[in-house]
Amino acid sequence: MKKKILSLVLTGVMAASLAACGGAATSSTASTASKAASTAASTAASVAASTAASTATSVAASTAASTAASTAASTTTSTSSGDSEIKSTGPNGEAGVNANTITLTDDEIAKVKAGNYTAAICMHYGGNDWSTSQIAGLTDEFNKLGIKIVATTDANFSAEQQVSDIETVMAKNPNIIVSIPTDATATVDAYQKAADAGIKLVFMDNVPKGFTAGKNYVSCVSADNYGNGMAAAKLLAESLGGKGKIGTIYYDVDFFVTNQRYKGFKDELAAEYPDVKIVDEEGFTDVNSCNVQADAMLTAHPDVQGIWAHWDVACEGLLSSIKAANRTDIKVSTCDLGNNIAKEIALGNVVGLGAQMPYDQGVAEAKLAAYAMLGKEAPAYVVAPAMSVDKSNIADAYKAVYHIDPPDWLNAALKGQDVSIAS
Repeated sequence: MKKKILSLVLTGVMAASLAACGGAATSSTASTASKAASTAASTAASVAASTAASTATSVAASTAASTAASTAASTTTSTSSGDSEIKSTGPNGEAGVNANTITLTDDEIAKVKAGNYTAAICMHYGGNDWSTSQIAGLTDEFNKLGIKIVATTDANFSAEQQVSDIETVMAKNPNIIVSIPTDATATVDAYQKAADAGIKLVFMDNVPKGFTAGKNYVSCVSADNYGNGMAAAKLLAESLGGKGKIGTIYYDVDFFVTNQRYKGFKDELAAEYPDVKIVDEEGFTDVNSCNVQADAMLTAHPDVQGIWAHWDVACEGLLSSIKAANRTDIKVSTCDLGNNIAKEIALGNVVGLGAQMPYDQGVAEAKLAAYAMLGKEAPAYVVAPAMSVDKSNIADAYKAVYHIDPPDWLNAALKGQDVSIAS
């Protein structure tokens, strides 16, 4: 009887995989088994995979697993990313460890609270929803751990300003600095001075050149940027029926995580959608002027059918150009679930995106800081799994990303009402 039930469960999962038509496809170097698992888990079958993976061999849980597989077969996107396969590797080639595995016991939390530790947060840029959510996750978790935040800085993408910020916060003698290097080379000396002073460093997304986990810093926490690039490519390609001419608006700076994201996007198209051709690539360095690159692309390639932008703020400039040119026929995808792009997805102006989980990243960073205070060994590279988001799961995705209920403006947009986000 157990074998029969297990067979039904596995059959249900296989059916879900076929219905999802490939989920968020694996990279070209993945094994056949990994590809099949990722297909089921990345988008539509994520719910089935997370349930079936832990219960398929249990008779008592077989009904729940079968139900999850059936649910996945009737939908096209994921509403959870927690158990998705990690695609990205770290700055030094490290395998990614799922952020959900970073935990502290009650006794460990009590020890951290008793330490009366302090922390500083040195951001590369604070003017977007991603940074706001990261800081919220850090703040909430540090509060739970009794770690006081003594400074939060914003370098506004200036390496010189960030070096100054690090020197300023060092004067406050924090036990911990959580930061994302604006420039992995120009900030090396400043971070090394902090490390030499005994300050424990936890990084977001990238690490300074030549730094080694366990020696110069505790750990680096990132989104699965390669996986998010893959998700955005799949959503765009599927919206075009698997063929067509597209362009990209990409960040023309050597930055580790954005490079990974772009590679994931291109690799997914090459491996799974060879009939989707990139006919133009327009690079930007100023995220607030991406309409310039978009205007150039629309002029040079009026036959372009789809465009991908590197992240949500760049996508806002792209959408501005598309609307000005009256080219609302163009399909658009991006990465990062900022508020403005969330509304555009709900209104149908963006087909979807690969979402980071910045709040969860902030929580993991705070816990890893606690690891350092406890002398607990930390993994070198920790990753919050990718999440594929489109109109069908935008409300659930918003709640997963921001840890709050979908706002009224998002619910209104889903009903076709273009109301102000401030409403």
